[in-house]
Formats: sequence, C-alpha cells, structure tokens
Amino acid sequence: MRIGELARLSGVSERSLRYYETQELLRAERTPGGHRDYGEWAVDRVVRIQTLYAAGLNSRKIAQLLPCMRDADGRPNEIATPELVDELTAERDRINRLITDLVRSRDVLDEVIDTASESASTDAASPTR
Repeated sequence: MRIGELARLSGVSERSLRYYETQELLRAERTPGGHRDYGEWAVDRVVRIQTLYAAGLNSRKIAQLLPCMRDADGRPNEIATPELVDELTAERDRINRLITDLVRSRDVLDEVIDTASESASTDAASPTR
C-alpha cells in the first residue's frame, strides 16, 4: 500500500510515517517509480509505535523495543536482552507512578468540584437583597 493509504488506515499523518522511517521504526519497499510501498503489516506496526509514544517512550527506545515484540502472527520474538527487559520494567514502573499521581490529582479535583458545586447550590438558593 502507498503512504497515503497507510496514513488513512492508521490515522497517522504521512509526515509522521516519513519520520518513523528516518528513525528506523518503519520501513517501506520502493516501487520502480520510487514510491513507498508498505505491506499490510505496516498498519499494526504504526499502531504499536503510536501506543509506545503515548506511553512516554522516545523513538530510540521504541526502535530497541519493536523487534522484541510479538510478531503479528503471535509468535514471540527472541531478540530481547536482559538489559532491555530491565529498562522496560523501569519504564513500566514510571508509567505506574504517573498513573497513581494522576488518579490522586483527579481525586483532589473531584473534591474541589464537589465542594464548589455545593457552595454554588447554596448561593443560588439564598434569597438576594
């Protein structure tokens, strides 16, 4: 498939797809006319890349990680090193800490909203002079 179709199917801009290529996260064959040609596998790869970026990993870490992920057919990939596993465990722990902090922040915000809502309701019910 051409880059435009991959962009449409994955929801990622053509510019991002070209960037992924420069970072060696994605590769394309070239047609005789020089156009990029991606296999069907590329949609899953782009979705994985997007998910890893959303998790806070940088392109260097993603480039290390992608070859270690399960292949599309479910077979495990054997490239993972103990060092990479340690780094990924640290990344997961960092994400878990962020989640805990976000939940705590949301809970505080909920308390503020509840208090403000009660105050606004009381003020609205009070007679004006």
